Amino acid sequence: MMHPSMLSMVQKRVDKGDSEAISFLVGLVYYTGNGVKEDKPRGIHHWHQAAFEGDVESRHKLGDVEYDNGNLKANYEEQYQFAVQQCMISAKMGYEHSLNNIKAMFKGGHATKAQYAKSLLGYRDAVEEMKSPQREEAKQFRCRWLVANVAQNGHFM
Repeated sequence: MMHPSMLSMVQKRVDKGDSEAISFLVGLVYYTGNGVKEDKPRGIHHWHQAAFEGDVESRHKLGDVEYDNGNLKANYEEQYQFAVQQCMISAKMGYEHSLNNIKAMFKGGHATKAQYAKSLLGYRDAVEEMKSPQREEAKQFRCRWLVANVAQNGHFM
């Protein structure tokens, strides 16, 4: 169960419209039931909010969910196309996991060569634009922070 002080901190960030808080500290928590009662629709709702605010990882999560839904449903093509769209957007924002998903969807016949190529070029351009020593340092800091929290609490929260 999520510690009450952590939940309070998360709620404050969500109230301020912090898309990362909405995505990871609310969307993922509700979607997976990590510390709260599982509520997949509520988690997806928060990912939609965060994606609208520009959160790249929320776009990726929405793509993952739709891809998984496509694997489970008889009428799957619509879910795959939504997954491709979401992953293309986040790949063009420099999110490598989404680029890898597009590649897998291309190999599986769910994305076209043109979609994969467009994602690849967009990803490359985004990565080039975002290179800076400060960004790399912040990325490493976030990784160390996540590892420390998992080691201390047994989960990412």
